[in-house]
Amino acid sequence: MSIATLGSELNFPHPARAHRSGVLAVGGDLRPDRLLVAYSQGIFPWPAEGYPLLWHCPDPRFVVDPAAVRVNRTLAKALRKRPFTVTLDQEFAGVIAACAEVPRPGQDGTWITPEVVDAYTTLHQMGFAHSVEVWRSAGARQRLVGGLYGVAIGAAFFGESMFSRADNASKVGFVTLCAQLARRGFALVDAQVHTPLLDSLGGRFVERSEFLVAVAAAVQRPLAPGRWTLDPDLAHGWVPDAAA
Repeated sequence: MSIATLGSELNFPHPARAHRSGVLAVGGDLRPDRLLVAYSQGIFPWPAEGYPLLWHCPDPRFVVDPAAVRVNRTLAKALRKRPFTVTLDQEFAGVIAACAEVPRPGQDGTWITPEVVDAYTTLHQMGFAHSVEVWRSAGARQRLVGGLYGVAIGAAFFGESMFSRADNASKVGFVTLCAQLARRGFALVDAQVHTPLLDSLGGRFVERSEFLVAVAAAVQRPLAPGRWTLDPDLAHGWVPDAAA
């Protein structure tokens, strides 16, 4: 199946037309209205410096139910020590920069190009892109040791990237985000592709057709964009009763 080339219009091919690799289209740009149209249809960009912009909609898709995130006893024990402070939308620039800079096993370079930073910073200013910050005390200062960012439309959160500079920091950030999302009635977290970390936290594969139905319903939920704050009782991480 041939891969579509995008022009200036915002239309995307139907995701069912994606190549078996998950690539749906090539070209276009990262302007905010295009990104919002893409995410609303279950499509996401995966840029790489020196290559044309690729748009993906893989089958199957890896997702997490925020109300069913899994915390094992080891992580629960770490959480009870309250080693971190968690915030939302307090340091978006620092989080996306760290996601671009922190080395990852088996990954050479980063897909978080300057164009990506600019695009998602604009979405953040518009109230659609959000960051989770995980802090650890360093004397009188707080040091950013973990976090993640993504895009929220309606009751769907589309995760983009995370980083960790301390044991369990990114896990704490993610499970705390899920607790907050569940309280706000979010239906799903799109993890895009499988990772061992999110697998350990309850991620699962779903068929693309099932995912697209869920996204179509979730993005219609009347949850307005805007700056996020974390419920005070979640500020040091969330431990579910079931992990006790």
